[in-house]
Amino acid sequence: MISEPGRPGALRFVLFDVDGTFIDAVDNQRLVWRTWAERYGLDPDEVYRVALRTRPMETFAQVAPDQDPGECLAALHELEDEDVRSGAYTAFGGASELLSALQPGSWALVTSNYEHRVRGRFARTGLPVPEVLVDAAAVEEGKPSPVPYLQAAARLGAKPEDCLVIEDAPSGVESGLRAGMTVWGVNAPTAVDGVHRHFGSLREAVRDVLAFVSGPRPHGLEGSAAME
Repeated sequence: MISEPGRPGALRFVLFDVDGTFIDAVDNQRLVWRTWAERYGLDPDEVYRVALRTRPMETFAQVAPDQDPGECLAALHELEDEDVRSGAYTAFGGASELLSALQPGSWALVTSNYEHRVRGRFARTGLPVPEVLVDAAAVEEGKPSPVPYLQAAARLGAKPEDCLVIEDAPSGVESGLRAGMTVWGVNAPTAVDGVHRHFGSLREAVRDVLAFVSGPRPHGLEGSAAME
């Protein structure tokens, strides 16, 4: 079993990714990129394929090198903001149960998105927003850099070894691992490389996450899977 950081008896904290972890936004993201691509006369499927593995500015450089990247980004942000106002969003099962059970000050959100969009999506799905939210504007280096998760821990007054990161994407997993934290993966059929534990869904992880925060991690909880 892969060993996990942590100190017996220490206060523990949970740092959550947002998109793909709490909010199912895949269809929204696909529609936003399709609309953006059509605006520039590009192949939507090709643009989305590139966007899945690169940051927006890198996507623009690859699929629309003749366009002004600042204008491209402004157009994308406009579409994303409109989607937050009018798009349909769904919270993953277990999200409300988990966040309602966590004590204030024991958890944070760490996202590559922007705070106003996170707040909009959480309001649409009825999820609470914590005191600490680290977004794309809060850091100069995004995931997979450890900086976002380290900043969240610092704002909570937590040591990295006492933090649990819940992620769904490889870049986020790498970010948490580089920060020296315990990292569990959710909402994926197979484990992302490096995670200490893997759960097929967020709902399956709820009991174990709450156990992590409340005290020493129990072994063999039903519905959990430790990585060998």
